[in-house]
Amino acid sequence: MRPTAKSLILDLLATLREGSMPVRALVAAGALFGLDDNNVRVALARLLAAGLVERDERGRYRAGERAGAIGRRIGRWRHVEDGLRPWDGGWIVVLGVSGRAAARRSSRALRFFAFRELAPGVHVRPDNLAGGAAAVREQLRALGLGPDAVVATLDDLDDATRARALALWDGRALRAAYRRSRNQLATSAKRLGRLPAAAAMVESFVLGGRVIRELVLDPLLPEPLVPAAERAALVAAMRDYDPRGRACWAAFMREFDVLPERRAPAHLRIAEEAVA
Repeated sequence: MRPTAKSLILDLLATLREGSMPVRALVAAGALFGLDDNNVRVALARLLAAGLVERDERGRYRAGERAGAIGRRIGRWRHVEDGLRPWDGGWIVVLGVSGRAAARRSSRALRFFAFRELAPGVHVRPDNLAGGAAAVREQLRALGLGPDAVVATLDDLDDATRARALALWDGRALRAAYRRSRNQLATSAKRLGRLPAAAAMVESFVLGGRVIRELVLDPLLPEPLVPAAERAALVAAMRDYDPRGRACWAAFMREFDVLPERRAPAHLRIAEEAVA
């Protein structure tokens, strides 16, 4: 799926290690994806107003402070396994999300951690994340979870409720998605060098961003719900693809005097959704 003007801008700015990007670079990148000059400039103005991008003294742009918490989480796609701990069968539960606006923002935060609704107003996930409920609570708050919501542990589900909880995620579909994405990365890696430069830029941006988004939103389910090796294999494949994608964009970045981050575009359209 091709990016919107907003998500393209956010993704490109997410690649900056330092410095900023001129409007003409964003416009040139937009043209690669069939986005016209006005479309890009209007999107940039809206992102600036929303605090998702910032303008420096030279009129160049960088990712804004409001995208910070989400950007940091997205940037950890390489090391998702580091944030896990053995699962003892317990759950993290979120209760008390109320109010339409708060519920909308909270649901986006919950989506980052793959919470599922077990009963009306009761969202759960396996308690296998490093730091437990306290760490998840802090990160959910940073991502927009309402201040009145309760985040706690749940350790005593009856057998029927536990079975319903385990069925909230489709492990077979996840394994199939991991394998499909690995195959797509392998196929693309073989042909990037044979593609025209613009086509290689577009393909690496779209595919790399999609896979990173898949990893960022992965539920990080424990064994035996999903074999950890399947997820680790996809992370390894994306790490291999990452420098190939960056190489496709290197000449473009040099042309516009932009310093790229040492990672692929991070699909910050998730950030756009999370703070909308």
